[in-house]
Amino acid sequence: MEERDQPAADTPRRHEGRLPTLTLRTRVTALAVLAATVVLVGGYIALQALQRRDIIAEVRGELNEDGEVVTRLLMAHRLNRRLLREDLVQVVDARGVIVSASVPMVGYPPVDFMVPPPERTRTEGHSCRVQAPDGPCYLVTAFRVREGPRTWFVYALAPEPGLVPDVTQAVLTALPVPLGVALTGYATWLAAGRALRPVEKITAELDEITATDLQRRVTVPHREDEIARLAASVNATLDRLEGAVARLRGFVSDVSHELRSPLTGLRMELELALSDVTDERSRETLTTLQDITERLQAVLDDLLAIARLESGKHITKERIELQELADRCVLARPRRARFSVENGEPVIVLGGRSELDRLLTNLLDNADRHAASSVTVIVRSETADDGARTAVIAVLDDGPGVAPEDRGRVFERFTRLSDARHRDAGGTGLGLGIARDIATAHGGSLDLTGRLDGRSGARFVLRLPALPPEEGSQD
Repeated sequence: MEERDQPAADTPRRHEGRLPTLTLRTRVTALAVLAATVVLVGGYIALQALQRRDIIAEVRGELNEDGEVVTRLLMAHRLNRRLLREDLVQVVDARGVIVSASVPMVGYPPVDFMVPPPERTRTEGHSCRVQAPDGPCYLVTAFRVREGPRTWFVYALAPEPGLVPDVTQAVLTALPVPLGVALTGYATWLAAGRALRPVEKITAELDEITATDLQRRVTVPHREDEIARLAASVNATLDRLEGAVARLRGFVSDVSHELRSPLTGLRMELELALSDVTDERSRETLTTLQDITERLQAVLDDLLAIARLESGKHITKERIELQELADRCVLARPRRARFSVENGEPVIVLGGRSELDRLLTNLLDNADRHAASSVTVIVRSETADDGARTAVIAVLDDGPGVAPEDRGRVFERFTRLSDARHRDAGGTGLGLGIARDIATAHGGSLDLTGRLDGRSGARFVLRLPALPPEEGSQD
């Protein structure tokens, strides 16, 4: 029987229905680009407005000059009916009759524009009701001319400049806008990345700090700024956390040690009582108490194991042949199910003998509790493309198995699932978590999957770094 074990994918949880969160660097850059766009586009629009205003002022100056020239001709009685001018000029009397007009205005009706009031000699404005060439809207300057009882009105017109008077100039002026926005975004991206680089370093260092490595601290930048204060605050928090965890671990270890002696005495008293009791009901009660005491003893042993693992104490490692270890763990004590260990090539790892023995024993006990009839242990090795070798131990049972959504939870401490496989069958609820912690402490992994042959049951896969064959064969 040979199976190809694949590591279980550890995919990060994602919040369904939520948009992905942008990084701080991206948000800062986006805000800078938005601000630069608003400023540059606003400046461009303001520049176009100023240019249009200057052009209008220049046109109005020309209209004033045209009107004054015609006014002087009118006062000197030298005004002909047709003005030999290319400007848009029209002279109308008080009755609204056209007295004279420039060549382009010949044939057009009187200009429809408000006349200057009696107290003024000139008015300026714009109108879209005027009928003249090159429309539709015009800048108009109207002059009131008096000579005795007679009054004339001189109108000088010019087409009103559009929103973009000079298209070529507007295009050339617009070219720096996208360039400025791009440069602003690029510079902000670089500056934000440089400013956040210490934060990324702090994040990476925090990710490497585990519960067994709380003595490590993050690097505090030399410059006195917000990031340096953040790093100092993180280190202070780690100091407090390390102290709290040390006190908690000490408490668990002390309590476990203090309770072992009373429990040992209690077990001895129960065994002595069982040897003398003759009443069947009393024997059942004492037997139940003995089972409860043994389970409590197992919980204390597991708590001590957790305290040792989390304390970060150095594991004394030696070369261990996994095939031999699996055989010994299977034969160590009688079990309910039928166990079989498939023989394969020798696989040697570097690890703590007592720790790996406990890891494998926990897996075998768990499989024995939940198997229907049989448990299979497979020991083999894998070689990656780069030549690295991995030792693999697969423990398979023919029990009800574990639902895919619950496979990660079985490694949590004191977890109790509702299905038939995880009914209370004598386990402490700590064994699988301890097994995974031991695997992690050895640079390996422990995962739970379904069986690959399609049968019901669970399949625990332990992976550890394996020694090369030539190194493993040396004494």
